Amino acid sequence: MALRISEGEYRRRRQRIFQRLGDRGVEALVLFGGHNVGYFCRFAFIPTERPIAAVVTPERAELLVPRLEVEHAEEGALVDDVVSYPEFPGERPPLSYLRDMLERLGLTRAKLGVDADGYGRVFGSRGPRLSGLVPDAEVLDVLDDIEYLQMINTDEEIALIRESAKWGNLAHTYLQEFCRVGVSETEISLRASLEATLAMLRTLGPSYRAGVGQTGAFADFRGQIGKDSALPHAISTNVRLKPGDVLVTGADATVWDYGSELERTMIMGEPSKEQEKFFRLMLEVQTAAIEAIRPGIPCSAVDEVTLRFFGEHDLEPYWRHHTGHAKSQLVHEAPFLDRGDHRLIEVGMVFTVEPGIYVPGFAGFRHSDTVLVTERGAEFITYYPRDLESLVIPV
Repeated sequence: MALRISEGEYRRRRQRIFQRLGDRGVEALVLFGGHNVGYFCRFAFIPTERPIAAVVTPERAELLVPRLEVEHAEEGALVDDVVSYPEFPGERPPLSYLRDMLERLGLTRAKLGVDADGYGRVFGSRGPRLSGLVPDAEVLDVLDDIEYLQMINTDEEIALIRESAKWGNLAHTYLQEFCRVGVSETEISLRASLEATLAMLRTLGPSYRAGVGQTGAFADFRGQIGKDSALPHAISTNVRLKPGDVLVTGADATVWDYGSELERTMIMGEPSKEQEKFFRLMLEVQTAAIEAIRPGIPCSAVDEVTLRFFGEHDLEPYWRHHTGHAKSQLVHEAPFLDRGDHRLIEVGMVFTVEPGIYVPGFAGFRHSDTVLVTERGAEFITYYPRDLESLVIPV
């Protein structure tokens, strides 16, 4: 299987969304979100103040882009036509060109499915609502339907997520290997990410494509070192590693805009009794959550397993977040392994499973693994060692 999404897959996505929306009479999609435009039209772009939109019907697809994106779109997008406007804000509002497109396509009185009622307020961008541009059209929010398609990964998508996990695994291997007392987190992360990325590029060669905002493989700590490992979303402060530090890590690799999530808790030197206790509790609750995943149950049921575990082991003061989230192209995606998300788990969904234990002023403990939902339950996509012995770094 080629390391990319095939043209046929993009066309099947368009067929599936119109089949799903069939009973609502949607005649065309108008998409503004970069992720959604890319999902249906194979066009990855950097969102700026300049609006970009896709118009997709069952028969054709067209893009509206600023002049600076024309060659990029004509080369990379899977569409029938590329329409451009000069610049933002310009003498003529960019989205007036979108109105012209819809008029040419006979859609100004149509039922339009949208992911948003206009382009986002990005980098100072301001513009009219789509419903104001075409007041005679019926504008329907179909973002939930689009997200549902994105939740169920095809074989082609799963192959890219698995490829991502290979290189995230290598990056994390280097990260652990380069951990030394007195070395800064930034130096360790940069070395590990560079070595893994170079190996990835040598192996995959010219077939490799990254995605928006991230190229290659990476592994880092993001500031979760020592007592700051108890901050789930810490920020790097370039600290130097010390004996006794608890390290919470993260690793990933972007392959044709698809990724995975690998996180581990490591300890610099022989762990203390307290560190060992919390590590083993963390590993136990993560294992329980992974084993709970199966098709047909609500996402909330998996989080309830985590919450019961926390209650039974008097860990409630150390709880900070839900058990996990879906993962394919974005950092976080729906659905969520959360007690408030009652959507049913289905075969083909991919989740991160990452219940963490965070003890203020002491340390945090979190593994994250990416798993695929199969008919039998959860199958690991990430595969880095999870046991304490493998994650103790000699000092």
